[in-house]
Amino acid sequence: MRLNYVKTLPQGYKSMLDLQNVVNESSLDHKLLELVKIRASQINGCAFCLDMHTKDARAIGETEQRIYMLNAWKESPFYSERERAALLWCETLTLVSNNGAPDEVYAKVDKIFNEKELVELTFAVITINSWNRLSIGFNVEAGEYVSKRTQ
Repeated sequence: MRLNYVKTLPQGYKSMLDLQNVVNESSLDHKLLELVKIRASQINGCAFCLDMHTKDARAIGETEQRIYMLNAWKESPFYSERERAALLWCETLTLVSNNGAPDEVYAKVDKIFNEKELVELTFAVITINSWNRLSIGFNVEAGEYVSKRTQ
């Protein structure tokens, strides 16, 4: 690790944890949230977060096949319409600098999620992207995380 951002700016870390708790307490299914976290972490190349969220996904019953195929979710038959909409929104917002957030993408997601769920999903994407940037920027090492999650 380049530096310990938790010790350097504890109030920033606490703010991130507070936002993470909002996401954790949302009405969204935890498996769906883990898929979103994994997919954003794949796009961003965050080894620490990939290690963490694949372990957390397994701990709550996600299958190896769905975890392995997540990078090719558009071509895979293993995801529900709701999961596909969440992954589309995740990719759109994670890569927002490429194409913005087109109306046609929003319309697809808006048909599946109610207003509250869509805001919850958006905060989930924002939060994992922020964690990715902290972990990548400060070179947080992957491999030591042990999941405390259960089904």
